[in-house]
Amino acid sequence: MSHEARIFSGTHSKYLAQQIATRFGAPLGNCVVQQFSDGEFGVQFMESIRGEHVFLVQSTFAPSDNLMELLLMIDAARRASAYKVIAVLPYYGFSRQDRKDRPRVAIGAKLVANLLVAAGADRVITMDLHAPQIQGYFDIPVDHLDSSAIFIPYIENLHLENLTFAAPDVGSTNRVREVASYFNAEMVICDKHRKRANEIASMTVIGDVTDRDVVLIDDICDTGGTLAKAAGMLRQKGARTVRAMCTHPVLSGSAYTNIENSALEELVVCNTIPLKQQSSKIKVLDVADLFAIAIRNAYENRSIHGLFVHSHRRGK
Repeated sequence: MSHEARIFSGTHSKYLAQQIATRFGAPLGNCVVQQFSDGEFGVQFMESIRGEHVFLVQSTFAPSDNLMELLLMIDAARRASAYKVIAVLPYYGFSRQDRKDRPRVAIGAKLVANLLVAAGADRVITMDLHAPQIQGYFDIPVDHLDSSAIFIPYIENLHLENLTFAAPDVGSTNRVREVASYFNAEMVICDKHRKRANEIASMTVIGDVTDRDVVLIDDICDTGGTLAKAAGMLRQKGARTVRAMCTHPVLSGSAYTNIENSALEELVVCNTIPLKQQSSKIKVLDVADLFAIAIRNAYENRSIHGLFVHSHRRGK
């Protein structure tokens, strides 16, 4: 007995889920969100999914309704006798709360993992978790995609002569080192100290960027404050150009103003989260193909190793 693959979407990720379904070669399924006057909502699949592989696409960016909607979709699919329920989270919200770094705080990334498993997810497909160890919070398989498969070809097409990669903070060094290694390029670190969340107290640049074309790489751009400050400091230190590649464009608060007024040539992001507004400095790259292939490989029980471009060193 064959189990068909069906792709459904939450309310705020349909723009991406439709593209993923098209690349996959299947129509996007019909799932309706029912709203109540007090703000409560429920979900209903409008077609049979009994015995099927059900892939639910939903990024859990703000508002938190996106997470609750996904949990309800998983529960509904499980109760509708789906064969397998796979949660596809292009952006995994609450991932910055990945450890207890202060007294009496929650570990939100672990809580979300528990909720997804408790709701009935059999597998999770996501991209660029804030901390790779979040995969270990799950007792189900996690396919952790890497945006380097999107960014590396873009960087190659820029044909930058004096390429240097920069980590906007110490926590990003491993991510940046892998990409720098692919290009056999140098790497510098912008070491920052925060007073509190979203507020930088000080920053220093570790390494030489004189006459270099610098590419900052990070997983999330929230207020844009870190990138703007890093870009300014890199230019002060002699960098010829500075641009940034960030997977998830959270872009809250004064982010668009910060980016527009910064020394950045451009900010390149993925469409894991939709932009709230357009900006002359922000370029969006599409992840639909990558997720469609990952879904296909998960459905057919094939490896996703080939999706990791940085694992193949340049020139080999």
